[in-house]
Amino acid sequence: MGLSMRNLEEMMAERGIDVEHSTAHRWAIKLLPALEKVFRVRKRPVGKIWRVDETYVKVKGQWKYLYRAVDKAGDTIDFLLRDHRDKAAAKRYFEKSIERNGEPEVVTIDKSGANLAALEAINAGRETPIRIRQSKYLNNIIEQDHRAIKRRTRPMLGFKKFRCARILLGGIEIMHLIVKGQMDDGGIDQTPA
Repeated sequence: MGLSMRNLEEMMAERGIDVEHSTAHRWAIKLLPALEKVFRVRKRPVGKIWRVDETYVKVKGQWKYLYRAVDKAGDTIDFLLRDHRDKAAAKRYFEKSIERNGEPEVVTIDKSGANLAALEAINAGRETPIRIRQSKYLNNIIEQDHRAIKRRTRPMLGFKKFRCARILLGGIEIMHLIVKGQMDDGGIDQTPA
């Protein structure tokens, strides 16, 4: 079940802690970028076969595009919120993902022309091109992964500012990565004593 900031305010009040939902929101906006930065350093490596898709998120009453990718095992590779769904947005997403996670061998996309054009533009300057597969059925794993993000954003009823949406979605994605076990714990034994 997803929780909104107002739900969090009610839960804290039940425990005798008086916190406004707007205060919790400000804390999240301030702390999540730092948490994301720390997590990125400790994120486990991902596979070389990627499944890429985008989903929609409402910001100021308008649909924006959250580009996401998972590897063959279902581990999240990267995410990026963009205003538009076009070649430039897709290319920026692929460049950012490759920079942070290394070069994939195969990228599976749906029938999106923007993603195809972006990958072809990236491949134009490469000695060994990234193999592109277009199949909506092979992307079921990413479609299912979108559900976890949507479950968290639905109670929020959209976002008011693009910047806040980007930060909060980053926090949601990071928590999703931790739940999936994608953080390198440095060999710390986490079995209960």
